[in-house]
Amino acid sequence: MMQMIGLIGGMSWESSAMYYRLLNEGVRARLGPAASARCLLWSFDFAEIKALQHRGAWSELTRLMIGAARHLENAGAEHIVICTNTMHRMADEIQAALSIPLLHIADPTAQSIRAAGLTRIGLLGTAFTMEQDFYKGRLRRQYGLDVLVPDDADRQSVHRIIYDELVAGEIRPESRALYRDIMARLVARGAEGIILGCTEIMLLVSPEDAEVPLFDTTALHVQAAVGAMIGPPR
Repeated sequence: MMQMIGLIGGMSWESSAMYYRLLNEGVRARLGPAASARCLLWSFDFAEIKALQHRGAWSELTRLMIGAARHLENAGAEHIVICTNTMHRMADEIQAALSIPLLHIADPTAQSIRAAGLTRIGLLGTAFTMEQDFYKGRLRRQYGLDVLVPDDADRQSVHRIIYDELVAGEIRPESRALYRDIMARLVARGAEGIILGCTEIMLLVSPEDAEVPLFDTTALHVQAAVGAMIGPPR
């Protein structure tokens, strides 16, 4: 029987909607045209989450995330998926509070990179994801990846476009051009591929925007969730 996935979303709902669509498309592709995903969604008001993030109120955010995960577990979820990269900052604390698995977004991403034979990878995401160690450190320690991030000015641009535009559903050609330039600068520094390490970035850029492979964390996370729900492809 298909297992129940608990989704912690709303951060932002633009990418959470993509999670829901891709999850159902993945199940349908595996199980037939009438099949759809057994899932529960806890959706935050991202305005509140954004304010706490930029205040550095990570203890309060951890409390909120653990509460959401426990509600989903109590409602019958058998796996938890956090529909955002940044909030994996407290993934270890959330997992410790649960008796069901949390499917970490960095793991299928890193596995896909290693399967492609790459070891030096560029990372785009929020400033929190690019600058703090919770994400880069996992990629280095568990998968041996050499992670490059943009310089300070480029990090500010990537972060601003995510929070000011993408979470509001705004897709601007000039922002796509800027991301292309930032990715090209990472490639010039030796990046063999680029992680789209914010679940909204895939709304803005696509594989033809870079000279190297792009690793879309949203799509890779969903593939892992489908596998957890119904098992690996035969």
